[in-house]
Amino acid sequence: MKVVRIEKMPKKRRVKFTGGVSHRAVVASDGLGFSVNKTVIPVGPPSRWQYKNHLEACYCIKGSGVLVNLETNEAYRILPDTVYCLDKHDNHTFEAFEEVVLISIFNPPLRGDETHDSDGNYT
Repeated sequence: MKVVRIEKMPKKRRVKFTGGVSHRAVVASDGLGFSVNKTVIPVGPPSRWQYKNHLEACYCIKGSGVLVNLETNEAYRILPDTVYCLDKHDNHTFEAFEEVVLISIFNPPLRGDETHDSDGNYT
């Protein structure tokens, strides 16, 4: 059994990335086959991301923003109790209109130290 309090996690599991901060609660070394993060995105310009090596599902628990699929130009309003899945390595942007808090699940799991490269992919 594993119980994690985000505010008591080691600092190395709090990763600043282009567009926010990721609190890596469950990572690959935990052996569960997925990772779980609390992702906080402050108000600001859109950030571009594309996870070429991971699939991601996000559950919004706070704030509002817009998710844009750059392949189709479809825009989705993200509000609390909205879930979105990046299941085709979707090239996308996210812009927070107010601070957004997401619970993000990745498969395969993150190691925990990844940051975004110039293409918005995890390195």
